[in-house]
Amino acid sequence: MDILVIITITLALLFDFLNGMNDAANSIATVVSTKVLTPLMGVAWAAFFNFAAVFIFGVHVATTIGKGIVDPDMIDKYIIFSALVGAIIWTYTCTHIGLPISVSHALIGGLIGPALIVGGSDAIISSGVLKVALFIVLSPLIGMVLSYLISIATLFIFRKSSPRRVDSLFRVMQLFSSAVFSLGHGTNDAQKTMGIIAVLLYTTGHLGSEFHIPTWVIIAAYSSISLGTLAGGWKVIKTLGLSLTNLKPFQGFCAETAGAITIIGSSLGGIPVSTTHTITGSIIGVGMTKRLSSVRWGIAGNIVIAWILTIPGSMAVAAGIYALVRLFIV
Repeated sequence: MDILVIITITLALLFDFLNGMNDAANSIATVVSTKVLTPLMGVAWAAFFNFAAVFIFGVHVATTIGKGIVDPDMIDKYIIFSALVGAIIWTYTCTHIGLPISVSHALIGGLIGPALIVGGSDAIISSGVLKVALFIVLSPLIGMVLSYLISIATLFIFRKSSPRRVDSLFRVMQLFSSAVFSLGHGTNDAQKTMGIIAVLLYTTGHLGSEFHIPTWVIIAAYSSISLGTLAGGWKVIKTLGLSLTNLKPFQGFCAETAGAITIIGSSLGGIPVSTTHTITGSIIGVGMTKRLSSVRWGIAGNIVIAWILTIPGSMAVAAGIYALVRLFIV
């Protein structure tokens, strides 16, 4: 295994770590906002269940990333290296300024940018990219609609209960919903790193003739994202958990449950969705049950702009990195 492959695998695991840092907010934003857990306890709780997902779900999303976005026969280690560097730069910058971007889409954009330079549109698997693009819109909408409906149903079921009883019950229930959401986050997002490492190993001849995800890659990816979650992206946590809308425990439960259903369902279907998009839509959905004005739409608008810019932005950064690599190395 040559030195660039080792460096690229290291970068992939670093990317996974940053993914966990940025997306720590997705798993614990609501449980911190409702003060069920402190931020430190929240990230520890989320990190544990991020890793626990390794024992439950398959590798459908990893397979999609590995051979469903860019033709693996048309890419090499330099493209993957550039994709990771571009995605890391974009992710770190957005995490630093507190923007809850889609780390998944940063990686996908990072792959597409250099691949277009090498093979043009022939290098891109349009059906896979279309599926990702479709769920940029669908995942937050599904999360929003589900959380709105679950919130309405919850309000109806507990309409005769005292606020104190409801609050006490859902403080416990929110621990469960947060754990399930963290399982979904772990299985969808860690698999993206698995896919990128696997395609690197495949294109450099380290997997043999058949594409698959080695066990050591699975363990390494889940470990990295869990450690990143434990480190926490505190500015992003503040943006999602404290700035978007004010939540009560039952609303946090509804948002996390809706988000978990959306993400786990997508993961089982092999669709690399954004956990950031999904939980943001879910938080907006529960906020809407009070009144539309309870959602801080200005902040939501800034988040949407960050979503829109992520794929083209990471494409451009990764393409620039690849141009430099090709100039000096290739």
